Amino acid sequence: MRAAVTSSTAPQMSIKPASERVAVAAPARLVSQPSIIAFVLACDIAAVVASGLATHGRWYAAADSGLVAALALVTTVTILLLKSRWTYTIAALSSPGRQIGHIGVALLAAIGSLIVVAVLAGVGAEPVRGWALEWFAVTFGLMAVGRLGLAQVLTVWAGEGRLARRTVIVGGGRPSFDLIERLDRSGSNAIRILGIFDDRDKYRSPEHVGRYAKLGRFEDLEAFCREQKVDLLIIALPPAAEERILQILKMLWVLPIDVRVAALGSKLKLRSRAYNYIGDVPFLPVFDKPMSDWSVALKAIEDRLLAALGLLVLSPLLAVIALAVKLDSRGPVFFRQARYGFNNEAIGVYKFRSMYVDQCDADAAKLVTKGDPRVTRVGAFLRRTSLDELPQLINVLKGELSLVGPRPHAMLAKAEGRIYDQVVTGYFARHKVKPGITGWAQVNGWRGETDTVEKIEQRVAHDLFYIENWSMLLDLRILAMTPLSLVKTKNAY
Repeated sequence: MRAAVTSSTAPQMSIKPASERVAVAAPARLVSQPSIIAFVLACDIAAVVASGLATHGRWYAAADSGLVAALALVTTVTILLLKSRWTYTIAALSSPGRQIGHIGVALLAAIGSLIVVAVLAGVGAEPVRGWALEWFAVTFGLMAVGRLGLAQVLTVWAGEGRLARRTVIVGGGRPSFDLIERLDRSGSNAIRILGIFDDRDKYRSPEHVGRYAKLGRFEDLEAFCREQKVDLLIIALPPAAEERILQILKMLWVLPIDVRVAALGSKLKLRSRAYNYIGDVPFLPVFDKPMSDWSVALKAIEDRLLAALGLLVLSPLLAVIALAVKLDSRGPVFFRQARYGFNNEAIGVYKFRSMYVDQCDADAAKLVTKGDPRVTRVGAFLRRTSLDELPQLINVLKGELSLVGPRPHAMLAKAEGRIYDQVVTGYFARHKVKPGITGWAQVNGWRGETDTVEKIEQRVAHDLFYIENWSMLLDLRILAMTPLSLVKTKNAY
């Protein structure tokens, strides 16, 4: 279920009617850059582990306790060294020669580390060296061939515009015209300009700049960026328009997009490394997406591996809960509720049904309270322990949720009679990343009912802290803290 959120309180588009504006069509089968990086990362891990297992059998009669440690050491060192050389970017993956060199160096360092550890541990040097060299050769061959094939595919996709970042320009007139002309001359396939936004009338800012149409005013930007899944917003306004620039920045910080200010012709001269470049055009970075393509890829692999493992390990418990729900009251075992997901899109979140089937509240228009008569006996226990949330591991496998992230809220959930985004300024900023089954707010006591302004304010504040400070270690810390927090906190009904 991936539909745009439309409610009386969600941002609405007030752009020209469809009959009056130029249609914006997405390139056919636009390819997600984080998905490419996640695929490459998963393939690299699989190549190292599979090659290690396959070659180990030629040198040792049976697997021993050190095999897992060796696989973990070589895989970790290889991936970290490749990451340190900025190997996992689309630009780097498009240059196979340099990629193959980095792979060779990383594997040599990783295999060398294994040999050193084995010698220091007193393990027989001869079989370790033989296994290590064969492991290196097989892994290097697999990864090199994979990179060569991928580079060819990326070249084709780049030529078709399928890797381009969807971009809008804010500001019309001469600054935009000069910027677009320079971007066209640079021959860069990195971006696809969708159009232009400007508040000025057609006499001061024409309806077209080159071949690009004006799509709306500043007030239309947020809704358009969400609807069209814009990746990059470029501000092409003169420095004198400081107030308008601040207005735009205040509006757009809640979006999961990169924001850049065009520095073409700027009198402010900084060091080259202070700028970002598209082709040979300099830009000053203002906002970045909260997670880089590498971080999104790493988190996607983490989510799916742990979710699959969780479903496998917890399958007996899931079966028992499903039976208890079925025996306790008539109706289906599962309940699916529409909630806010990444970029304010609606997702269908799975839960074990905890209410009587004829009293289920799909929109959460009325929050569940202590002793709520709508909740079944089994449901009360499941909600108190959060066991009703376990089916959301399915959402994680589908890519709709993460294991860790801001908890997804129901569409009409309220605090003191007001929908959440009316209570907390910048509420939608928590949707800059995928929501999660557990999160920083939950392990810090802000779990369960959010019926007061303080509760929703604290939850959003903790969610924003998580987004701004994300790391793999923070995710693992939250996962480790979650079981204890379920025991300590009492405000879940």
